[in-house]
Amino acid sequence: MRRYYAFHSKIYDLTRWSFLFGRNEIVQMITRHIRPTYGIEIGCGTGKNLYQLAGKFPRTKLVGLDVSEDMIRVSKEKLSPFGDRISFVQAPYTAPLHNPPQFDLIICSYSLTMINPGFDQVIQAARADLKPDGLMAVVDFHASPILPFKRWMGVNHVRMDAHILPVLEEHFHPVERQIRAAYLGVWQYLLFIGKPR
Repeated sequence: MRRYYAFHSKIYDLTRWSFLFGRNEIVQMITRHIRPTYGIEIGCGTGKNLYQLAGKFPRTKLVGLDVSEDMIRVSKEKLSPFGDRISFVQAPYTAPLHNPPQFDLIICSYSLTMINPGFDQVIQAARADLKPDGLMAVVDFHASPILPFKRWMGVNHVRMDAHILPVLEEHFHPVERQIRAAYLGVWQYLLFIGKPR
């Protein structure tokens, strides 16, 4: 994954707009339900979501976590105007970061389908890291009926087997949940907002 993003960090923002749908919508959905004080994005990438969240919530402290040093470097540069309100962790997210939980917002944007295996561990860690009144927000690929497309996505480290939603619903009660079609049904993507069960 680190090698993959060493190259892709340079072109990510130029290319991903064409198929990472729902990222603006998940931020709007968050604003309908919470004004977070302390949030984290798991797999923050180049910081697009963090930038929007920092702008909408000027008093919120945010953490960007990613395994890729290159993606964090791009994200730090993009988010430098927000100063020390935003911090970064370069590591996999395999266990809660705080005990007791401190986050009232955890967001995963097109990261869970790339964590194979281990996406379920991320969801469990997020549940343990989230305050009882906090929100888990996810936008990600869901499924595709077209096997060659699914195989091609697998080459790019993405699993599209409708496997994320059942695990999310095991740990979080859905507040909002949408499955939308992309490119006339070539694939579907998921928008999910949930509260801890």
